[in-house]
Amino acid sequence: MTTKTISNTPILHRLPMAELALLLTAIFWGTSYGITKEALAFTSVLAFLVIRFGLTSLLLVPNFWKDTFNGHTKDWKYAVPTGCILLCIFLAETYGIFHTTASRAAFLISLCVLMTPFVEAICNKEWPHRHIFFCAVLSVIGVLLLTQKELGWTALNIGDYCILLAAFLRACMVVSTKILLKGKHLSSLNVTSVQANVVVLGALAVFLFSDVKVTELLPMSLNFWSLTFYLVIFCTIFSLFAQNYGVKHTTPSKVALLTGSEPAFGALFAIVWLGESLSLIQMIGGGSILTATLIASLKR
Repeated sequence: MTTKTISNTPILHRLPMAELALLLTAIFWGTSYGITKEALAFTSVLAFLVIRFGLTSLLLVPNFWKDTFNGHTKDWKYAVPTGCILLCIFLAETYGIFHTTASRAAFLISLCVLMTPFVEAICNKEWPHRHIFFCAVLSVIGVLLLTQKELGWTALNIGDYCILLAAFLRACMVVSTKILLKGKHLSSLNVTSVQANVVVLGALAVFLFSDVKVTELLPMSLNFWSLTFYLVIFCTIFSLFAQNYGVKHTTPSKVALLTGSEPAFGALFAIVWLGESLSLIQMIGGGSILTATLIASLKR
């Protein structure tokens, strides 16, 4: 008598596992803005970064030590500069989420997809493709509409500017990572481990020189810790594995299409979870940014 295991069932073989992994990644990343917004109600931005990346670092240490013992982490120092950029990204992004809405943050951060070709063009001294300029104009119109409640001009707030800075730094992160880690033997998980260590040490250094109370490193709220563990496990570690798996087992166009849906999930989650709302004008603006991002991703 033979026993069929779940992993050998025809149903699982027929499921588009790569596409599902990428879709889950986009969903988890989309929810991170609303979750972060809620977690910041319990502690400061600096304390939150120390806690989040401290936990990430601790969870990844065993794997890093194992690979170090096997001689697979000799190129770790090349990931340190990317960790410094990541620290700046999360400082700008987290402060931005604190001062603006989660739905706006989700749309604005996606502009990194459009900024990346321009940063790459400057580094390579070459002109971006003409469709990128069309997408850039469309995204600028989207930003202007997204920041309106009704017809009439309203200036961007400090949170919006922080998110735009984070988007630019994300573009710099993509290009610098490609340059620094090209030909280096370091797994994506170990890169994340090094980056997490740099972020937590940098955030802790800034925290110690700030006037934030040390007690904020230990929020006495079960809700805060559940939110933080969700971000660490699902939005960082799981999403890294899922993204790598999806990229390896499907086409670039599907990768761009599925991961590019992140801002849509982010806005939807903020509306459902936090009770945020978008006017018709803001929805058109967010849709313009999402369209520009998807066009740029698929064309590339």
